[in-house]
Amino acid sequence: MSTLLRILRFTRSLTPYYLGIMIAAAVVTGAGIAVPFITGAATDTVVAAVGSVAEGNGVPETAIRTVLLLALALLAASLVETVVSNVGGYWGDVMSAKMRTILSTRYFEQLLALPQRYFDGELTGTVVARLNRSIAEVTNFMKSFSNMFVTMLMTTVAVLVISAWHYWPLALLLAVAYPVYLWLTALTSRKWQRIEDDKNRYVDEASGRFSEVVGQMRVVKSFVRERGELSHFSTRFDETVRLTREQSMHWHRMDALRRGALNVIFFGLYVIIFVRTVTGHFTPGEMVMLVQLMAMAREPVQNLSWVVDTAQRAVAGSRSYFEVMDLDPAAVDGGGARPEEAPAAEVEEGPRVPAVAFDDVSFSYDGHEDVLRHISFEVRAGERVAFVGESGGGKTTLMNLLLGLYAARSGSIRVAGAGNDLASLRRSIAVVFQDPSLFSGTIAENIAYGRPDATREEIEAVAGRAAVDGFVAKLPNGYDTVVGERGMKLSGGQKQRIAVARAMLKDAPLLVLDEATSALDTKSERLVQQGLDDLMSDRTSLIIAHRLSTIAEVDRIITLRDGRVDEIGTPAELATSGGIYAELLALQHSASKADRKRLKRFGVVL
Repeated sequence: MSTLLRILRFTRSLTPYYLGIMIAAAVVTGAGIAVPFITGAATDTVVAAVGSVAEGNGVPETAIRTVLLLALALLAASLVETVVSNVGGYWGDVMSAKMRTILSTRYFEQLLALPQRYFDGELTGTVVARLNRSIAEVTNFMKSFSNMFVTMLMTTVAVLVISAWHYWPLALLLAVAYPVYLWLTALTSRKWQRIEDDKNRYVDEASGRFSEVVGQMRVVKSFVRERGELSHFSTRFDETVRLTREQSMHWHRMDALRRGALNVIFFGLYVIIFVRTVTGHFTPGEMVMLVQLMAMAREPVQNLSWVVDTAQRAVAGSRSYFEVMDLDPAAVDGGGARPEEAPAAEVEEGPRVPAVAFDDVSFSYDGHEDVLRHISFEVRAGERVAFVGESGGGKTTLMNLLLGLYAARSGSIRVAGAGNDLASLRRSIAVVFQDPSLFSGTIAENIAYGRPDATREEIEAVAGRAAVDGFVAKLPNGYDTVVGERGMKLSGGQKQRIAVARAMLKDAPLLVLDEATSALDTKSERLVQQGLDDLMSDRTSLIIAHRLSTIAEVDRIITLRDGRVDEIGTPAELATSGGIYAELLALQHSASKADRKRLKRFGVVL
């Protein structure tokens, strides 16, 4: 019930639809309940007319008119039921679509608010599967429940009142049938939901792996892993089959018990009706009416089983949905959130004010062992600073902290002019990653991703500076060419040049280059580097570089060793200090395999 109420609170804007559906259901139920009374009256009229004919008195004058009016009443009830039920069905369809939109949008909004740490532990396919499965189960239940709830409630109350009016033991037996059936149904819930949770987990795992494989099909085929991936996928669904057997056996065993108990109770009801009719306490018309009412009463009881079944699926499905919705982004990130800065307009700027400052920053991915320890440094406005250290030494982690993708465990990070929230911070930073991460739109849309309102002239201008225009001119649709999912239709160099153009168009005061050319061939790297040089002009730049030639051209170098700042200085200063950078300069002249391997540990090439 709490889950149902929470869904209603989440979708309170749909209240008019809920009310409309319930009113329509009430009208349909009223028309349905009228039918036994009309049929009973017609039965008594027909029996009386037949008796009159049998006694030789002929057909009563009013009999034919009465049965015709009753037939018209049946027609009217049927038409009302037909029209109103379809109106309610229309409202139900619209309500279901709106509910899916609301729940899906809020889920996506929550995902966008969650920090990177959450996604580090989740498969993309699992996140997507949770959206499809959970919300579908919730919306299907709410649509059906809103249609059935009033019908079941009104039918139950009406039948109990009418039965009590005619003969109170009938109402007593019915009053016993409902709780007994519901109690027997509730006995199955705990085990059923536990198994359903396990099934959902296996389905989500399979869906997550499915999305991974589809996204990396070239890797799968290259390593001839098709059969292995298929086996991994089918094994998860085989587990759902095993669990379904157990779940279904339990459910249907209990269903046989429930329905058996219900059959015994209704046997008693029919015996009472038939005996009292034979003994003259009920007329034939009353008997027909009561038998039809008992059939109507049986339907809500049996529907309880379906409602409970569907509700359990909705509860089990919504549990994973609300687990995500209940996450506190700050708590997921592990605390230590970036301290609030003054709004951009109030931040003092000038050559003596650092553009970026890390003050005693420590960070841990798992909350235990720090990967960064007491990091402190400043970067002046317009300065180019390179970060050097062994692979896995924390260089990329520093950039992630700067972008606010993770929160520092301790210490503070300041960015001049960044404003007082993460959105403002990220607007002040342009990033070119090693993986360009394009979206499945056009080339123009990808370039303008950071500035969707950019004009075509602005897009083409930065494309020329980033050497994008050269290959775009050869494409049949030019800048309107669709690049495919993750830019699969383009080469690595083409994608990276688009990423550089994207950063140029954003025109942020702070630039982060995270090994932006390390995955490119020499020709592509040369073209991209020209664009990067243009991009870094008159801009504060933080660079994780993989070539010594690039590192040598920066203003200062910050070296990292074991998660700590080891040295800070100009290339000339660090070249003779005996530290990491000096070691790299010495290794570049060596031809030994050991020294070459040592260079690779730093992610550096000549």
